[in-house]
Amino acid sequence: MNSEFAVRSMRPGELELVLEWARQEGWNPGLDDSIAFLEADPSGFFVGSIGEVPVGSISIVKYGDSFAFLGLYIVHPDFRGKGYGKAIWEAGIATAEDRTIGLDGVAAQQGNYRKAGFEPAYTTIRYGGVASSLPTSTLAAQPVLDSRLEGLQRYDAAVFPQPRDAFLAAWCTARKGRRTAVVRKSHKIRGYGTIRRCYEGYKIGPLFANDADSAAALLAELIPEAKGTQIFIDIPVENREAIALAEGMGLQPVFETMRMYRGPAPAIPLKHVFGVTTLELG
Repeated sequence: MNSEFAVRSMRPGELELVLEWARQEGWNPGLDDSIAFLEADPSGFFVGSIGEVPVGSISIVKYGDSFAFLGLYIVHPDFRGKGYGKAIWEAGIATAEDRTIGLDGVAAQQGNYRKAGFEPAYTTIRYGGVASSLPTSTLAAQPVLDSRLEGLQRYDAAVFPQPRDAFLAAWCTARKGRRTAVVRKSHKIRGYGTIRRCYEGYKIGPLFANDADSAAALLAELIPEAKGTQIFIDIPVENREAIALAEGMGLQPVFETMRMYRGPAPAIPLKHVFGVTTLELG
């Protein structure tokens, strides 16, 4: 390992570089993900660098005092096999302190994650393709107004392991290629979802809803944003209603990960998770 190698917090512009690495790995991040990612936890993003040159990365985004999520664990191909990845991993993990850490691991790495103390919780399958039809619903979803996020943030906190208000304020802000919708019944929120432009097509996430009817209303509102291009949704396999919705739109399984935790697994109501927010931040 080069004597000038060190792990440090990311500097301005480096998260965009790492997201470009993620694109090259085929992870297909959103075009403007860095804005909301940094709002989630500005201190949660790290690079390993040789002098001024970043050679690898990891994110350990901390949500409150009890939960963190690991993502963006990448070593640039030119620097693999030299011990940098292990050093970056150990430095990143240490910043979580005694929090439970979650991650979404591909099949090839799950054995290594288990050796590091992560245990499987549930499988997530990415469904993708061009929607052949929109789902039908007895409800109608509406675009979210940036000035009225409080109710949405409260709803999210009942599904996600910890409150993440700053992240959602950035994630759900409408801008080019990004829309968020909410569905209500009797003035009570029954679900919400975001669609965003990615390097390839669009991803929908989160897609949190009380039931399939509410999720269908959100999908019908969001999918037209993709303008007939590919959409992708990461769905926990335990949510059979979510899978039925995806298959009903003509989407096909294209990718699979395993949600894993080191430490006590948070209680997540998967029946309400019709689409994971991101594989990088949970």
